[in-house]
Amino acid sequence: MVQILAGEKGEGKTKKLIEMANTAMKAANGHIVYIDDDSRHTYDISHDIRFVDTSEYALSNYRELVGFIYGIFSQDNDIEKVYIDGLFKVVKNLEGDDIIKLTAKLKSISEKYSVDFIIAANNDEKKIPDELKDLLI
Repeated sequence: MVQILAGEKGEGKTKKLIEMANTAMKAANGHIVYIDDDSRHTYDISHDIRFVDTSEYALSNYRELVGFIYGIFSQDNDIEKVYIDGLFKVVKNLEGDDIIKLTAKLKSISEKYSVDFIIAANNDEKKIPDELKDLLI
């Protein structure tokens, strides 16, 4: 499953995503990963959740993010949920149909590895492509 939490800056997406991750950790049978573009929220996340700060990796397109996620999976095959906060900050150059291609790839990974992806994106819901409207939460 892939879900998108969209909204403008300051609407509380990060707070909601953190709450979702912490709540999911309480019921998790596997591991949870929280990917962010900096370390600001390290202490807001349960210590049982793997926090990944991407600021040192300069991910420049959606393919690099997918490769990065595969790298995380290669080290841990018990991951059941991946939260990505600030998608457009984690990946610096998401343009055009890239978000559609990214979500298609994440859906494929989700099905193959039984992993859920929950993504927060600084983008008005109205600007989300029609192909992705059913993923909005």
